[in-house]
Amino acid sequence: MTIEALYDLYLQHPYVSTDTRNILPGSLFFALKGANFNGNSFADQALQTGASYVIIDEASYAKDGRYILVDNVLESLQKLANHHRKTLSIPVIGVTGTNGKTTTKELLHATLSQKFKTYATKGNLNNHIGVPLTLLSVDSTIQIAVIEMGANHLKEIAFLCDIAEPTHGLISNVGKAHLEGFGSFEGVKKTKGELYDYLQNHNGTLFLQADNPHLNEMAATRKISEVVTYGFAETNDVIGKLLKADPLLQIEWKEKDKPDSYTVHTQLTGSYNTENFLAAIAVGLYFGVSAEQINTGIERYTPKNNRSQVTKTEHNTIIADYYNANASSMAAALDNIEVIDASRKVIILGDMFEMGDESDAEHEKVVQRAKSIGADRLIFVGKAFKKQAYLEAEFYETSEEAKQALIDRPVINSTILLKASRGMAFEHLMDVL
Repeated sequence: MTIEALYDLYLQHPYVSTDTRNILPGSLFFALKGANFNGNSFADQALQTGASYVIIDEASYAKDGRYILVDNVLESLQKLANHHRKTLSIPVIGVTGTNGKTTTKELLHATLSQKFKTYATKGNLNNHIGVPLTLLSVDSTIQIAVIEMGANHLKEIAFLCDIAEPTHGLISNVGKAHLEGFGSFEGVKKTKGELYDYLQNHNGTLFLQADNPHLNEMAATRKISEVVTYGFAETNDVIGKLLKADPLLQIEWKEKDKPDSYTVHTQLTGSYNTENFLAAIAVGLYFGVSAEQINTGIERYTPKNNRSQVTKTEHNTIIADYYNANASSMAAALDNIEVIDASRKVIILGDMFEMGDESDAEHEKVVQRAKSIGADRLIFVGKAFKKQAYLEAEFYETSEEAKQALIDRPVINSTILLKASRGMAFEHLMDVL
């Protein structure tokens, strides 16, 4: 079946699923393959649970006209999404970055939604499957789309840009993450910079954190037709500063060469998030959202999924930031706990994954930085951190061992930073804090 014919079918059945657990009546099921499963084998089940058609790429699974045979299901999904994208005449904002891209995406949605019907990537559907699914969820009523793009290998952002065709874009930051796939920090910059390449080649608009030397350098080497800057220096189009972190952030911002300044009280912790707020403000202003609407959107935004999330338990205030971790996000989290106004601080950190050959050195840097803060208690969890156990602190190989240590020596009346890669399962520590 051609992509044009498949698109006609999609217009009649505009809900797309790749998981039989999320089938809606009348939807299209794309039978994707993974390392440990063959989606073709779930085609029958998808039809039984309500799908109208299933898209497969193995003829042996076809039984009747409801089985649509294509050469490659994944490629068909991606081509269908791009075909749909070409029918949309709305701004599409591409968002990527080493850290903060999901929070930035959510803040863009929060501000833009005050004026426009906005659709943004759900959760972290930001890869070669998630981006197509996001685009296919954008219907004719949507006025602006915000598409998050993730990557852990070279050329991935370029590939996602070719599917999503962003008209506007921003990189939240660049740092040391997924070094096994990127090879080096320069590899990270090169891959994230593929968004800048696309904007340059398609007359797009860039929102730039111009105080960031890496992003500034990356932008300067390209000729992008329109650049809107934000940051802390007075030379930026949008200028902001952090007023308070106790631990929720209070931010002041203004436009360059305009007298009025605005204060916004957020529901987010993490001084590093100040830049993400300024990005959302810059984007909102660019699209004509008023200052009052922008502040309303920001103040109503509540973080989820343990990203810079403040939780108060019976005994402690917890900064839950253990959705993911890498060298740069770990450094930012430690900078934040250092400036937070709290009488007693406890730092509990878990391993950073996918750090490649730099793992030992980066974990040692984190330990040394954490020790410099002067926290009342330091706990490091995981095999990578355990290699640094010659340094004075508490080290445990697993989260269960750390949990037992917290049971034996409870923490009370403290502000606690919990930061780790998702695989460390730090949510289990919440029970004893």
